[in-house]
Amino acid sequence: MSLFDTLSSATPAQVKEFLEPLASWRAGYTPIATWTSVFTASFTYLALVLGGQAVMNRLPAVPASVTKWPSVVHNVALSFGSLVLLVLMLEEVLQLSQVTGPFGAICSQYMYSARMEQLYIVNYYFKFWEFLDTFFLVIKKKPLMFLHVYHHMATAVLCFIEIQYQTPMSWVVITLNLAVHVVMYAYYALTTLRIPCPWKRYITVFQIVQFVIDVFICCFATYNHYIYVNWPWLPHVGDCEGKPMGAWSGIGILMSYLVLFLLFYRNTYTKSKAKTA
Repeated sequence: MSLFDTLSSATPAQVKEFLEPLASWRAGYTPIATWTSVFTASFTYLALVLGGQAVMNRLPAVPASVTKWPSVVHNVALSFGSLVLLVLMLEEVLQLSQVTGPFGAICSQYMYSARMEQLYIVNYYFKFWEFLDTFFLVIKKKPLMFLHVYHHMATAVLCFIEIQYQTPMSWVVITLNLAVHVVMYAYYALTTLRIPCPWKRYITVFQIVQFVIDVFICCFATYNHYIYVNWPWLPHVGDCEGKPMGAWSGIGILMSYLVLFLLFYRNTYTKSKAKTA
């Protein structure tokens, strides 16, 4: 029995009934499943961040002793939840890709199964849970980088787009992101407990590598689709299914991440190393 089936059979009927709107993507029925709702949620997050900072300017920072254990629980739960979701997705991807083959695993609409959609929806809601990262920074009066706020807002929109346009290669982007989050949130939990973690720099490298792979896969799929449809005499592997809006918006957001994380790496590690020297 698969992990998905095991978890499903262990879930009480009342919980399944409560979570039924998450079983498939239906605008107006599934929560935050329209363009209006996702943009409203993202800009509400931004308003709360700015409003929270304005309020905290008049108040003392919440002591670390107060935020310590809530922060640890939050980070451990996200790390473990990301791991479980990662395993569930890879389990489904491996099964589907046995039918599609390597190219189809990226380009075939068959990869967007009903079970994968359920997992994508759960991952989408994880993005709103992750907004709590910013809450802890605001109440502790820690400086907020543009990269941090933009990344949280844009990732919620990106996950919405991946479901809305049923992009076949979404699993590549999402599983890489989940793998990063398993390590990253574990790191946050350990540092909150003041346990030395010398691998902060490598997490940033992992994130950059993730975006390089994401952009390459999205560009590969987009290239093959347009060549197959418009110029089939040019070199290509075959058609990549999916909607152009999903592909181009995904490339744009992922490229922005790559640029911002490269700048962050340069400013955080390269310049500080030169300054020390």
